[in-house]
Amino acid sequence: MDAQAVKFTTVNEYLAIFPPATRKMLKDLRAAIKKAAPDAEEVISYNMPAYKLKGVLVYFAGYKNHIGFYPTGSAVTAFAKEIKAYKSSKGTVQLPIDEKLPIALITRMVKFRVKENLEKMR
Repeated sequence: MDAQAVKFTTVNEYLAIFPPATRKMLKDLRAAIKKAAPDAEEVISYNMPAYKLKGVLVYFAGYKNHIGFYPTGSAVTAFAKEIKAYKSSKGTVQLPIDEKLPIALITRMVKFRVKENLEKMR
Protein backbone atom coordinates (compact mmCIF):
# COMPACT_ATOMS: atom_id res chain seq x y z
CA MET A 1 0.00 0.00 0.00
CA ASP A 2 1.22 3.47 -0.83
CA ALA A 3 1.58 5.62 2.29
CA GLN A 4 0.78 8.71 0.22
CA ALA A 5 -2.61 7.30 -0.83
CA VAL A 6 -3.93 7.07 2.75
CA LYS A 7 -4.70 9.85 5.23
CA PHE A 8 -3.46 8.58 8.60
CA THR A 9 -4.92 9.60 11.94
CA THR A 10 -2.71 7.50 14.27
CA VAL A 11 0.84 6.21 14.28
CA ASN A 12 -0.46 2.65 14.61
CA GLU A 13 -2.43 3.09 11.36
CA TYR A 14 0.72 4.41 9.72
CA LEU A 15 2.88 1.51 10.90
CA ALA A 16 0.33 -1.10 9.84
CA ILE A 17 0.85 -0.52 6.11
CA PHE A 18 4.52 -1.57 6.11
CA PRO A 19 6.01 -5.03 5.58
CA PRO A 20 6.98 -6.76 8.86
CA ALA A 21 10.74 -6.01 8.72
CA THR A 22 10.21 -2.33 7.96
CA ARG A 23 7.42 -2.11 10.54
CA LYS A 24 9.77 -3.52 13.19
CA MET A 25 12.38 -0.87 12.38
CA LEU A 26 9.75 1.86 12.54
CA LYS A 27 8.49 0.53 15.88
CA ASP A 28 12.05 0.44 17.22
CA LEU A 29 12.59 4.02 16.07
CA ARG A 30 9.29 5.05 17.65
CA ALA A 31 10.29 3.42 20.95
CA ALA A 32 13.68 5.17 20.94
CA ILE A 33 12.03 8.55 20.35
CA LYS A 34 9.45 7.98 23.09
CA LYS A 35 12.17 6.90 25.53
CA ALA A 36 14.34 9.93 24.72
CA ALA A 37 11.39 12.34 24.90
CA PRO A 38 8.83 10.75 27.24
CA ASP A 39 6.85 13.98 27.61
CA ALA A 40 6.50 14.51 23.87
CA GLU A 41 3.10 14.26 22.23
CA GLU A 42 2.86 11.71 19.42
CA VAL A 43 0.90 13.04 16.43
CA ILE A 44 0.48 12.64 12.71
CA SER A 45 1.76 15.70 10.88
CA TYR A 46 2.31 15.95 7.12
CA ASN A 47 0.81 12.41 7.10
CA MET A 48 3.74 10.93 9.04
CA PRO A 49 4.54 10.29 12.70
CA ALA A 50 5.78 13.34 14.55
CA TYR A 51 6.67 14.19 18.14
CA LYS A 52 5.97 17.56 19.70
CA LEU A 53 7.21 19.21 22.86
CA LYS A 54 7.04 23.00 22.81
CA GLY A 55 7.02 22.61 19.02
CA VAL A 56 7.94 19.78 16.70
CA LEU A 57 10.92 17.67 17.78
CA VAL A 58 11.25 15.06 15.04
CA TYR A 59 9.35 13.22 12.33
CA PHE A 60 9.92 9.84 10.72
CA ALA A 61 8.64 8.01 7.67
CA GLY A 62 9.05 4.64 6.00
CA TYR A 63 10.09 4.19 2.38
CA LYS A 64 10.98 1.25 0.16
CA ASN A 65 14.73 1.32 0.86
CA HIS A 66 15.14 3.54 3.91
CA ILE A 67 13.62 5.11 6.98
CA GLY A 68 13.48 8.88 6.79
CA PHE A 69 14.34 10.49 10.12
CA TYR A 70 13.64 14.22 10.24
CA PRO A 71 15.27 15.83 13.30
CA THR A 72 15.28 19.33 11.70
CA GLY A 73 18.20 21.20 10.25
CA SER A 74 19.73 22.19 13.56
CA ALA A 75 20.20 18.56 14.64
CA VAL A 76 21.54 17.52 11.23
CA THR A 77 24.10 20.32 11.50
CA ALA A 78 24.97 19.55 15.13
CA PHE A 79 25.50 15.84 14.40
CA ALA A 80 27.05 16.23 10.94
CA LYS A 81 30.16 14.17 11.76
CA GLU A 82 28.13 11.36 13.30
CA ILE A 83 25.72 11.07 10.38
CA LYS A 84 28.39 11.08 7.64
CA ALA A 85 27.77 7.36 7.01
CA TYR A 86 24.18 8.12 5.97
CA LYS A 87 22.58 10.06 3.16
CA SER A 88 21.39 13.32 4.61
CA SER A 89 20.16 16.74 3.61
CA LYS A 90 19.15 19.95 5.33
CA GLY A 91 16.79 18.32 7.86
CA THR A 92 16.81 14.63 6.99
CA VAL A 93 18.80 11.50 7.65
CA GLN A 94 18.14 8.40 5.53
CA LEU A 95 18.57 5.19 7.51
CA PRO A 96 18.85 2.16 5.18
CA ILE A 97 16.37 -0.60 5.95
CA ASP A 98 19.07 -3.25 5.46
CA GLU A 99 21.20 -1.84 8.31
CA LYS A 100 20.71 -1.74 12.06
CA LEU A 101 19.19 1.48 13.38
CA PRO A 102 21.71 3.74 15.16
CA ILE A 103 19.55 3.92 18.31
CA ALA A 104 22.20 5.66 20.44
CA LEU A 105 22.63 8.38 17.80
CA ILE A 106 18.87 8.77 17.35
CA THR A 107 18.50 9.10 21.12
CA ARG A 108 21.15 11.82 21.30
CA MET A 109 19.55 13.70 18.42
CA VAL A 110 16.09 13.57 19.99
CA LYS A 111 17.46 14.73 23.36
CA PHE A 112 19.27 17.55 21.55
CA ARG A 113 15.96 18.62 20.00
CA VAL A 114 14.16 18.45 23.36
CA LYS A 115 16.81 20.67 24.94
CA GLU A 116 16.71 23.04 21.98
CA ASN A 117 12.92 23.41 22.12
CA LEU A 118 12.86 23.89 25.88
CA GLU A 119 15.60 26.53 25.71
CA LYS A 120 13.60 28.47 23.10
CA MET A 121 10.80 28.78 25.65
CA ARG A 122 12.95 30.58 28.21
